[in-house]
Amino acid sequence: MGINILWDPQAPAGIELPVARMIAMVLGRETGLVEYPFLIDGYDRNRNQHDAQKILDRLQDTLTRRYDIHGPLLLVTSRDLYVNGCDFVFGLARPASGVAIVSTARLGNGYYGRIPDDTDLIDRTAKEGAHELGHLLGLGHCENPECVMFRPRTLDELDRKKKMLCPACREAPGPGEEG
Repeated sequence: MGINILWDPQAPAGIELPVARMIAMVLGRETGLVEYPFLIDGYDRNRNQHDAQKILDRLQDTLTRRYDIHGPLLLVTSRDLYVNGCDFVFGLARPASGVAIVSTARLGNGYYGRIPDDTDLIDRTAKEGAHELGHLLGLGHCENPECVMFRPRTLDELDRKKKMLCPACREAPGPGEEG
């Protein structure tokens, strides 16, 4: 089963292929970039952020049903995301529907007043994308802070993660596999 990646036209351009290749390397699955018209909604004017749950609702309804996409689908966007109860999220997955989203809004150095660096942005986007796709493939959060399935709460925790699954996560059964 291949992994589909939909790149929001407003997301940083020019890093799509390196991110897709790194995700494929981490998860050991083929990735492909898909292009479909998609309206990103869920904007909350009071927060100046987008509700990740509402975007996943539309992603599920519009793309998986209308365009009959098979396999996990990851949307990469530049919009700042939140879910109720959190100030922000780097990404969110909905395993039952096979859709996930990652935001680059807080993954770039510029957000933190650091010198912009595409290498950092590619690395972080790939790790967070692999993390959310890992959930779609049946993996849960991991306690190992170097595993891609570790749940980072800060940019430093995300940077500390490696672009790999720890041995326990690598051996964990995916959907439809026996444990």
